[in-house]
Amino acid sequence: MITATKKWIFLKISGALLIPLMTWFILNFTTIYDKEYLNLIEFFTKPLSKFLFSIFIINAYFFSALSICEVFEDYIKNDKIKSVANKLLYASAVVIPLITIILISSL
Repeated sequence: MITATKKWIFLKISGALLIPLMTWFILNFTTIYDKEYLNLIEFFTKPLSKFLFSIFIINAYFFSALSICEVFEDYIKNDKIKSVANKLLYASAVVIPLITIILISSL
């Protein structure tokens, strides 16, 4: 299978998974928005909330990295700059969700 086809399929699947996860997060965020800090901690200490939020963060960064990578492919002509930009993008798409999940797991 062509690499562009794989990226397109992964983009569509991650986008489709993002819809229910974003809906879940928005609905829960609106219930805890005006609450106190302890309510927020209570929400993120529940195992289901931790799991779903972790999947949401990983999927959101995966989706955004794939989308931004396509922008790099279209608008950056220099192959060295494009390669560095993609590597930095993929590194941040791994590191940022990992740090977020570790911090939430420590609650």
